[in-house]
Amino acid sequence: MDGPSLPLNVRRLLTTNLVVNRLHMFVNGIAILALFHYRVTTLVSVFKTRETPLLPYLIVLVSEIVLTFLWVLHQAYKWRPVKLEVYPERLPGDEKLPPVDVFVCTADPSKEPSLGVMNTVLSAMALDYPPDKLAVYLQDDGGSYVTLNAVREAWKFARFWVPFRRKYELKFPCPEAYFSAEESAHERFIGSSEFAAEKKIIEKRYAEFQEALGKNSVNASDSVSGDHPPVIEVMTDENGDSNLKEMPLLVYVAREKRPGHPHHFKGGALNVLLRVSAVISNAPYFMVLDCDMYCNDPSSVRQAMCFYLDPKVSPQIAWVQFPQKFRNLSKHDIYGGSLHHLYRIRQGLDGLRGPQIYGCNFVMKRKQSMGLTKFKRVGYRYFSVVEDCITSLTLHCKGWISVFLNPARPCFLGASPTNLNDMLVQQTRWSFGLMQIGLSRFNPLIYGPLRMSILYSMCYAYIILESLYTVPFYGLAIIPPICLLYGIPLYPKVSDPYFIAFAFVFLSPRLKHVQEVVSFGDSLWTLLYELRVWMMKSGACYFFALMNAFLHKLGLHEANFSLTSKVVDDEQTRRYEQGIYDFQVSPLLLTPLCSLYILNLATLILGIPRIFHTGDQFFAQAFLSFFGVIVNYHLLEGMFLRKDNGRIAPSVTLLSVAISAIILCCGSLLLIY
Repeated sequence: MDGPSLPLNVRRLLTTNLVVNRLHMFVNGIAILALFHYRVTTLVSVFKTRETPLLPYLIVLVSEIVLTFLWVLHQAYKWRPVKLEVYPERLPGDEKLPPVDVFVCTADPSKEPSLGVMNTVLSAMALDYPPDKLAVYLQDDGGSYVTLNAVREAWKFARFWVPFRRKYELKFPCPEAYFSAEESAHERFIGSSEFAAEKKIIEKRYAEFQEALGKNSVNASDSVSGDHPPVIEVMTDENGDSNLKEMPLLVYVAREKRPGHPHHFKGGALNVLLRVSAVISNAPYFMVLDCDMYCNDPSSVRQAMCFYLDPKVSPQIAWVQFPQKFRNLSKHDIYGGSLHHLYRIRQGLDGLRGPQIYGCNFVMKRKQSMGLTKFKRVGYRYFSVVEDCITSLTLHCKGWISVFLNPARPCFLGASPTNLNDMLVQQTRWSFGLMQIGLSRFNPLIYGPLRMSILYSMCYAYIILESLYTVPFYGLAIIPPICLLYGIPLYPKVSDPYFIAFAFVFLSPRLKHVQEVVSFGDSLWTLLYELRVWMMKSGACYFFALMNAFLHKLGLHEANFSLTSKVVDDEQTRRYEQGIYDFQVSPLLLTPLCSLYILNLATLILGIPRIFHTGDQFFAQAFLSFFGVIVNYHLLEGMFLRKDNGRIAPSVTLLSVAISAIILCCGSLLLIY
């Protein structure tokens, strides 16, 4: 009699991280309680004596309350960190694997170049999965003949690439990645004359494929239409004599679009793909990829099946989420493109009910998508199977779980924004959509607690309400420096025992950040880069996301959707690789950041005499400004020291100086209250 079979997946509790996390929560929580005890007692004194203006004190207090609220929500991620491991080599034979549909969405070949999109399509077709159980669908929201012709060319090349990848067991299913890396064929084939001969043929055909796409992409922007009929084309061999049993299905889809008719962007595109694929292949599972997120590990679908074919956990799992990782990151990750700050805390989600849907790189059961579109839209997005946290929230509230699988080798690789403008625009767009959910009936703190654990409701609430960071950011970037200039103390003296509580609350998260970065294997420079990104997001992205979400709630703002360009700018890429910030950014996003920087720099310089005159009474306020000025030195450099094209525009600098001067002049109003 056979013994028990080996497990397909293993869940390991990260005990050290768990102990460190909970110890930090406990100690930092005590310090926060001491901080608020000081605030309450001081507030009572302010009411009685009226010696200190009330308004600035209340603004700082509100800022600290919001910060504490978000900190408490954030701790839910760290409560029970676990790591998942899978063993795809233990899966049953190919004949027992279920069919899988792969969905890829694109919209504009002028912003999402055809070569990159087709490499994603080809990588999905070349996955290590039975070809007769794999179907790839490309949804073209622009209805572009450029994209349709590119798919036809990709099909021609795929008939050679897919068998070649399978025959020689290449580690890279993406042709562009394969030809730009060291040889990845199985070692038993390297040195073979047959392999060398076939590789030359494939290289030649790939060059011809690239040339064809280049010619086809002329005037790509003119090919995009917002008014076109539906098109569905199943790729087949034009002569009908090719052995297609070794080829996955490839289908081009362009849904109908008409002016004035809501199409709901990517969510609507995915809903169309679900309906079309249900008629053609109707696989019980589907995988969603962004058009620039190619398959890097051919075993990615098999890794997901390690959960779906496990009878112990499969009945509960709705989707398997892989991380978004990027191929174009510099060692100077100045724009936070690696998203490591997210993945460090996502380990805690598998200790609860699993991660939210990230918008791509996930494998989902088709039956879990059924009926989702009956929900009314939140803001400008329909309740779809992708991109919205609300989809994940609803499925989790119904009792389903998900898993976050982060293997050592990235299963998918995409292109991260390599300039500041794209990063800020992208983050603003995401934050706006999330904040719309926060202002709806699907707010996790309202919708979640009766349907799932309070810890998991807190996880959802944190990611959706993250834009609230803009409140304490502006409150603490404006009020303490102005009060320093006007001689209004807001914090205890250094000699006061309560100063220890404030110092601990400030330093403790910094030290915890160090621990997380080091344990994750990142360099210490990551500390600075991530702190800068958080400040830029809080001062620009979160501010406009919060404002626009409230305006939209009132019917005063029409939401829109803009693509992040995938076209590479050589000059911007050069600066990014050198760790130099590119400030060719919309003045609307950059001016608030520069204004706050100048304000803190000016008050710090002007307040130095007061610091020496009064001793330690204003040390905390001066240190806050000093900390902000030092961390954001790149803004000073961009405004006053750099002369290259990537510097901050002089017009933005002058406008920021004017705004900061106005804020300083209006600071006297704080004395009235």
